[in-house]
Amino acid sequence: MKKSVKLTASESATQDVYNSLHRYGDIRNVHIPHSAVYYIRSLIYRDTGVKYTLDRVEKAMKAEGWTD
Repeated sequence: MKKSVKLTASESATQDVYNSLHRYGDIRNVHIPHSAVYYIRSLIYRDTGVKYTLDRVEKAMKAEGWTD
């Protein structure tokens, strides 16, 4: 039986975009993680019960050689 992973976004990328638009008038300073980062974070949470931040997961992925 396949185990599925449900993706949830506790960090709101949409809200970050709107906040940047409000503060700076553009979205050039907004970093939205690759979808793989959300997926890996969900896998980690499913397997361990620990929910890391998107930033921490992305940094760990890059340290392991992942490229965007």
